[in-house]
Amino acid sequence: MSRKKALLLGTVILTATGFLTRIIGFFYRIFLSRTIGAKEIGLFQLLSPVNALCAALCIGGVSTMMSRTIAAKTATKSKKDGFDILYLGTGFCLILSICAALGLHHFSDFLAIRILGEKDLSPMVDILAYSIPLSTIHTCAMSYYFAQKKTGIPSIGQLLEQLVRVLSSYLVYQMMRNQGIQPDAQVAVIGLLAGEAAACLFTLIAVAWESSKHNYHFKIHAIPFSSASELYRLSLPLTANRICITLLHSVEAVLIPSRLQMCGLTNDAALSIYGVMTGMALPMILFPSAITNSVAVMLLPSVAEDQASGNLANVRRTIEATIKYCLILGIFASGVFCVYGHTIGTLLFDNEDAGTFLQILAFISPFLYLNSTLSSILNGLGKTRLCFYQNLAGLTTRILFVLFAIPVFGIQGYLWGILASELISAILNILFLKQAASFSFDAAECILKPVIWLLISLGVSFSVTGVLNGIHLKGEVLRLLLVIAIMGMTYLGALGKTLRLK
Repeated sequence: MSRKKALLLGTVILTATGFLTRIIGFFYRIFLSRTIGAKEIGLFQLLSPVNALCAALCIGGVSTMMSRTIAAKTATKSKKDGFDILYLGTGFCLILSICAALGLHHFSDFLAIRILGEKDLSPMVDILAYSIPLSTIHTCAMSYYFAQKKTGIPSIGQLLEQLVRVLSSYLVYQMMRNQGIQPDAQVAVIGLLAGEAAACLFTLIAVAWESSKHNYHFKIHAIPFSSASELYRLSLPLTANRICITLLHSVEAVLIPSRLQMCGLTNDAALSIYGVMTGMALPMILFPSAITNSVAVMLLPSVAEDQASGNLANVRRTIEATIKYCLILGIFASGVFCVYGHTIGTLLFDNEDAGTFLQILAFISPFLYLNSTLSSILNGLGKTRLCFYQNLAGLTTRILFVLFAIPVFGIQGYLWGILASELISAILNILFLKQAASFSFDAAECILKPVIWLLISLGVSFSVTGVLNGIHLKGEVLRLLLVIAIMGMTYLGALGKTLRLK
């Protein structure tokens, strides 16, 4: 299979799986919003920084550099070296993750009360600790398959993790109700643990089978010192970057509820607003990024290969195509969320705040989708320091808005901060890539045409809405999906020539 076809097939598989898991995830979030409520979702979301920080400490840049290094080794037909990197990197990360899990157990009360400010989170931190080593093994195993552009195993693992998470959460919810216990955020935490356990077991079986197929046996004394030193030398700056960025994310998440209280909200109200924003609105905005995230995963090893072979022309074409397709997708998503955001939030989550947040956040879509793919290209080129700079600039902007805008404007101050930070990050990403590989940008193809056809497709959607109202089509959700589908077909049909691959 050619490189181009492998990239396209891998992207299609990951995108399809991404959409499927996100659809399942949205039904899951609807289930949580209507069973445990916005406040408990807010509590669960407060655990995200803890989970992310542990991942940064335990995996950091090792998994990313594993993918990059294995791709380079595979390009030279060195299968053994690829497996050496996989087992060496996974073993190192696993030791760190076990230490992190023990640390979470020991300091669970301190983290819950003194850092997160919620004593109810203490038992949930304990449960979360068990998931850290499982998540580490799962992530490292996936990096091997991404480097090989084999997306089948990661896709199945991703889907299995989501299905097990939803099923186990539902079972825990039912058990709590049967025992007369009010369901709370533990439903979601236990679901997370069960999902990671299933994904970890599946990827372990897959890697063991892959190793036996190539008759590989791990022998630590047979691994060249250069392989280990190369991996950790490359991953160290990226790990430091991720730890720093994750710490800033954590500071941001912890500050938001307390700053919301400064503008007159109670603790419960602040947690509810935080839960609606991070557990409902933001995931919906990120829904279309299933496409761009899939592309980002496949781009890193491909760009690394192009750079290693000195094919800068391919790198330039990759950057140009990435910017164009991300902007086309982002502009369409902005139109949908801006016009139909309130309806989406109300219908799906039965929450008007979610709809309002969607309309405000609509304009970050082009920048958000750009940043995930352009950052991956920068990492593929080995520009980890530049990735750190743009992440630092974006997060610093958001924290400034958290500190100074939220007490005055409430949660809207933070939403404006997200928009400003994503805009700054996108500009920096483009400037850094312009420096690394001189590429051209066609504003007419990437911005003007999509905006024009977005307006036309919105006009078509309004006409379709009027027709559907006239024939009294039952089911508001079905009506909304039909309108958006027709709007999307009009938009993509008009941009058919622009979308063609060169």
